[in-house]
Amino acid sequence: MRLDKMLSNLGYGTRSEIKKMCRQGMVTVNGQEVKKPDHHIDPDQDQVCLNGQAVRYREYIYLMMNKPAGCVSATYDKYDQTVIDLIDPEYLAFEPFPVGRLDKDTEGLLVITNDGQLSHRVLSPKKHVPKIYYAEIDHEVLARDIEAFSKGVYIGDDYTTKPAKLEVIKSFEAEDGAIHSEIYVTISEGKFHQVKRMFEAVGKSVLYLKRIQMGGLKLDESLGLGEYRELTEEEIDLLEKKDI
Repeated sequence: MRLDKMLSNLGYGTRSEIKKMCRQGMVTVNGQEVKKPDHHIDPDQDQVCLNGQAVRYREYIYLMMNKPAGCVSATYDKYDQTVIDLIDPEYLAFEPFPVGRLDKDTEGLLVITNDGQLSHRVLSPKKHVPKIYYAEIDHEVLARDIEAFSKGVYIGDDYTTKPAKLEVIKSFEAEDGAIHSEIYVTISEGKFHQVKRMFEAVGKSVLYLKRIQMGGLKLDESLGLGEYRELTEEEIDLLEKKDI
């Protein structure tokens, strides 16, 4: 790989800026100054330093974000803040994108990467990677709702969902006097507004929704809303786990 291509891909500047850095003796490869920006290197073997600081090369980035409500799962939006707007500039050079979508008003686990193949594997309907959500429902969730979800429910547009696992955490009397329920629901697909539409199909509404797990990857609860961190290699592998 060309030296200037590697450094520009990592966000250290434009090709012309990196060319100037090389001429000023700011770039070394294996301890030797390199004046020519088109110098070829092996990113996995050669040690590149800029101003004496080692440059870490990698092809892909993998981030876990605790998505806040009011933020859209997109790389660009004309009207609303996106999840990419929350990310530090050092990652933007990789041109990251969210793996799938969470509704604007939904919180929780969102993976952001530039690895298109991983994204495809996780989202592919053929892979059946499960996703777990926590939700608060405006009515009491009953045994018949659990049974309906286990068989799949019709959500309109000539579509019946795949079977889903619905678990009641607790039911309680809300301030308005109605009985609400806190639940977990596990689905293996990602139709538009799917969880909300499934509850609407059984006569209930979702008041709050948060994704807490994708595959075997659980949301790091130490992350505040809008915060993120890099995934470990073990966590990347967990993302595609089907048996949870």
